[in-house]
Amino acid sequence: MGVYQGNDLKKPSGGKKRPHQKVKRKYWMGRFPTETRLGDRDKRQLIRVRGGNYKVRLKVAAFANVVDPETKRAFKVRILRILETPDNPHHARRGIITKGAIIETELGKAKVTSRPGQDGVINAVLIEKSERGRQLIEQMVRQGSSA
Repeated sequence: MGVYQGNDLKKPSGGKKRPHQKVKRKYWMGRFPTETRLGDRDKRQLIRVRGGNYKVRLKVAAFANVVDPETKRAFKVRILRILETPDNPHHARRGIITKGAIIETELGKAKVTSRPGQDGVINAVLIEKSERGRQLIEQMVRQGSSA
C-alpha cells in the first residue's frame, strides 16, 4: 500500500476551499519506512520502483561490513547489539538500525554509514576496537582474508 504525500487540498489564501486541480499520480506516492531490525540472519525484500528499477530493502540484519580505518580493510562481522541511534532514541531500544547508528560488533563499536532500508546492506566504520577485535583483526590480516 502506498502513502500519498501530496497536499492538493490546501486551503487557498482567500479562505474558500476549492476542488483539487490535479489528478493524483502514482509516482507521487511514498512508502512506509523500512525499519531494519537486528536478528539472527539477514532477510531482504526486493521492491520495484519508478523506471523499472529495484530497491533492496534489508528487513532483518545479522551482519555488517565493517571497515577498519587503520588497516584499510573490510570485514564481514556479526552485529551484537545497537548502542544508540542519533535520529530517534527509541530505535536503539526497539533494535532498529538506521544510518548513523552506533552498533556493537565482534570487532568493537562501529558507526553505520549506509542506509539499510534503501541499500539492502549495512556498511559501517570502526570507531573503537575491543581487545577481542584487535586479536581478530590481527589474525585475519595474518591469514590474508579480508572477508
